[in-house]
Amino acid sequence: MGWMRWGTVVTLALATLLLTGCATGGKKTSELERMQYMYSAAIRWGDFEGAWNLVDPEIREARPMSALEFQRYEQIQVSGYRELASQPGEATAAREIQIGVINRHTMAERTVRYTEQWRYDAEAARWWLTGGLPDFWAGE
Repeated sequence: MGWMRWGTVVTLALATLLLTGCATGGKKTSELERMQYMYSAAIRWGDFEGAWNLVDPEIREARPMSALEFQRYEQIQVSGYRELASQPGEATAAREIQIGVINRHTMAERTVRYTEQWRYDAEAARWWLTGGLPDFWAGE
């Protein structure tokens, strides 16, 4: 599939997601779904710097990621990203995620569970991820 076609697919998927959110829960819910979609797409495509930009600026400032930490993410390939449960709220939200991860060096695949924590910033009128990026190396 060419680049133009992928762009069309992504545009249509985003439009469908936005229309669904508007019909079922209002602007705030729609914005949460949009941000969660952008975040999950960044993780699925291995754009960890893009995903990092969706993390709460206060968290990014308190715990900045080094170039070495970003390089570590280059060692893995995400093979799957699936929502297991969701708890939306007015000011906070959570999603339980299952992520398939392949180690690029050993080609070993494993599954990691990750809980996304989101908070609504009324001043900026947007949602931020508060937990940082997934730790694919926990327990190793």
